[in-house]
Amino acid sequence: MAGYISDDSRKVTTHRLFEMKQRGEKISMLTSYDYTTAQIVDGAGIDVILVGDSASNVMAGNVTTLPITLDQMIYHGKSVVRGVKRALVIVDMPFGSYQGNELEGLASAIRIMKESHADALKLEGGEEIIGTVKRIISAGIPVMGHLGLMPQSINKYGTYTVRAKETEEAEKLVHDAHLLEEAGCFGLVLEKIPASLAERVAKELCIPVIGIGAGGGVDGQVLVVTDMLGMTHGFNPRFLRRYANLYEVMTNAIGQYVNDVKNCDFPNEKEQY
Repeated sequence: MAGYISDDSRKVTTHRLFEMKQRGEKISMLTSYDYTTAQIVDGAGIDVILVGDSASNVMAGNVTTLPITLDQMIYHGKSVVRGVKRALVIVDMPFGSYQGNELEGLASAIRIMKESHADALKLEGGEEIIGTVKRIISAGIPVMGHLGLMPQSINKYGTYTVRAKETEEAEKLVHDAHLLEEAGCFGLVLEKIPASLAERVAKELCIPVIGIGAGGGVDGQVLVVTDMLGMTHGFNPRFLRRYANLYEVMTNAIGQYVNDVKNCDFPNEKEQY
C-alpha cells in the first residue's frame, strides 16, 4: 500500500479519473465526513472522497438523507478538505438545494465550492435536473451525476429495493446517463441497479461510472466508510463488504476504559504529571 502511494502521490483530478477509465484502472471511492477520518482515508490511497449527504444518517442519526441542510454539508465538506492531500473531494448537494429551481441550484453550488474548497459536486437525477446541471457546469464547477436508487427521492419510491429492473425504467436510466454525459458531467454514480445494466452504461459512456450495489462491470466502487469499517452493524445489504469490525473493537476499548477508571487503574503513575 505504501508503495502505491509513493508511486502516485499526485493530486487526483477529474481528468485523471477519465484517464484511469481509458486505461482500465479501477477507481476507488469512499465517503468521509470529518477531518480525522478524511486524513486516514486519503493517506491509505483512496482516489475519490465523497462527502455524502449520508452524513444525515451516520453523523446526525436521521432516518433519511432529506433533513441535512446546505450549511451542514458545507461544514462537513470544509472539514474533509482540510484533511486531504491527494484524493478528489466531491460534496453532495443536499435535498432542496437544487431541485426545481436552476438559479437556486447554481447559487447553492457556488456556495459549496467557495466555502468548502471542494473539487466537485454530486447531484441526484437525470432529465428532470439537466438544466440545473448545465448551469452549474457552465459556471466552471465539475459535476458528478447519480442515477438508480436516489436516496433523496426515497419518499417517491417508498422502498430501498433495487431500481431499474423493469425495461422502461432501465431504458430511462440509460437515456438519463447519456444526457448527463452530454451536459458535461465528469462521472456518474449508479446505485443499486442490476449489474448487467450498470455494465452496459459503463461501456456506452466515455466518462467514469462508479457503482454501489451495481456489480463489478463499472469503472470503480464507492461505499460508506462507517459501513465498510464495521462501525455500523444493523445495515447489511448484499453489496456491503465489511473490511473491519470497528463496532466490536471500539465497544471493547471503551468498556476497558470504563473499567480502568472505575477500578482506579487509569491513570497510573506514568500517566500523571
